[in-house]
Amino acid sequence: MKSLMITFLFLLVSIFTFGQDNSEIELKRITSKIDSTKTPELVLIQEFMVKSPIDSVWNAYTTKKGYERWAAPLAEVDLKVGGFIKSNYNKDGKIGDSTTIITHIINYVPKTLITLQAEITDNFPEFMKKEAKDFYNVIYFEEMKDGYTSVKSYGIGYKNNSKYLSLMNYFIPANEKILMNLITHLEKE
Repeated sequence: MKSLMITFLFLLVSIFTFGQDNSEIELKRITSKIDSTKTPELVLIQEFMVKSPIDSVWNAYTTKKGYERWAAPLAEVDLKVGGFIKSNYNKDGKIGDSTTIITHIINYVPKTLITLQAEITDNFPEFMKKEAKDFYNVIYFEEMKDGYTSVKSYGIGYKNNSKYLSLMNYFIPANEKILMNLITHLEKE
């Protein structure tokens, strides 16, 4: 217990001593790890808690209006098994142009789970294109006490090799930044 307290105090002192700005501290609300203990593949696990009702969190992921508030300036959502989320990060673009990202909805259980599979486009590395059918994102939503919702995302299908480990160095901070947008948006509502 004493060593835990010392570690906690050291962490607090380190944060304030080295003058991290608020955005760096806020990102710590999202935990990210790569796990390969249960499979020869890599699993990217990202999770966070947000002070927002589960209905609002679910709608942020599964409606056009919700998705456009935090993920991309342009979106189209067809929430059904076999449906899709089409998004475009170019606010001057349009859904359907060459910069549109299409994510297929494989299945879902309302306010509990959604399984997504992105279409791999020409912008992805060649080594991913051959394995496109293997990549999924499974997201769990859980209503917690005091108005919080827990979100756990599992990116599965990545191979356990240096190419994919290097790719994770890009995905992790990019995903954390977008998830922080979600947290900020939901906690302002």
